[in-house]
Amino acid sequence: MMINIRTLDQLQLSAGNRVFYRVDYNVPLEGTRITDATRIEETLPTLRLLRERGAAIVLASHLGRPKGERKSKYSLEPVRARLEELIGVPVQWADDCVGVDTSRLKAGELMLLENLRFHPGEEKNDAAFAAELRRLADFYVNDAFGACHRAHASIDALPRLFEKDHTAGGLLLAKELEFLQKVTNVSDRPFVALLGGAKIAGKIEPLEALMKLADRVLVGGGMANTFLAARGVPMGGSLVDTDSLDVARRIMETGARAELELPADLVVADSLDAPAEIEEIDVAEGLTEDAKAFDIGSKTVAAFTAELKGAKTIFWNGPMGVFEKEEFAKGTIAMARAVAEADAISVVGGGESVEAVKASGFADRITHISTGGGASLEFIAGASLPGVEVLKA
Repeated sequence: MMINIRTLDQLQLSAGNRVFYRVDYNVPLEGTRITDATRIEETLPTLRLLRERGAAIVLASHLGRPKGERKSKYSLEPVRARLEELIGVPVQWADDCVGVDTSRLKAGELMLLENLRFHPGEEKNDAAFAAELRRLADFYVNDAFGACHRAHASIDALPRLFEKDHTAGGLLLAKELEFLQKVTNVSDRPFVALLGGAKIAGKIEPLEALMKLADRVLVGGGMANTFLAARGVPMGGSLVDTDSLDVARRIMETGARAELELPADLVVADSLDAPAEIEEIDVAEGLTEDAKAFDIGSKTVAAFTAELKGAKTIFWNGPMGVFEKEEFAKGTIAMARAVAEADAISVVGGGESVEAVKASGFADRITHISTGGGASLEFIAGASLPGVEVLKA
């Protein structure tokens, strides 16, 4: 089943019309330095198109989890400066997101509002807060795919206050849906899913959906530790999601379309930060009490690479190990290379996966890198996303 949303070309914009543009500028910060501006860069095509059509653009986003309170470390001011650099025109600043005078914005001008989540009404999907935001614009456009699984005021309640033909998804949201639907409505097979990350919890429904959709599901990272433990493999001091052992057993025992493939070997050490010795251990041997798994081993890399090489559709979410540490990044980097080199439609979703792909240097060879980790997983799982539902054509 295909999901179609109202798109920018359906908006009857006139010069000077104010557009409330909901974006996801929840970017990683070190102090006030943005360490990855991908989410800002991805909105530039929509911004340029809106400016060409004469819109006066009111940009709104969340950043972090200030829990309804104004906190300077979550201010969007650093984002305003970076956006101005990237787009090459001045970006006006509003130190709040309500009670702001947007009436003087002219065609082609931009204004960035302060963090939506400084107000408790945003996460509560509060109607009164949404009504305050509604005063700021004549049209509504959403490109915040990474927040579309949240029924928050600027995502759900606000667009309902506009006439339907005054609301649309931006170019980024349309692109996200296009490529994720290539996964959920897969036509090019074999379809190989590659899953990693720390825990099964939070990925149960997407994993079960992928077991029905894919031909092979390859599991690494902390998730694999839990599956291996559920099979009775001694995992030593490795991270194991003990609360999910029964779920892992159920998934392995339930007949599904896909074959589940777990690591044949693991890279282990006694410590993450100051390992005395790093070695590869065959899973069949099990791990000693003080050994901890931090990456997939070379046999697993070879086996997973072979599967990816033959794939025609690939979905990847989650690293294969603690890739932030150079000693334990080889498995994840190898998977990034394998996904990039495959003659396949490749979709990568999830913050850590995206970081890993960028660190590997292969990002430009991935078909689509999703800006929404949780949203992409929920979409794969078949959940309805409030931010998408409200924009359905």
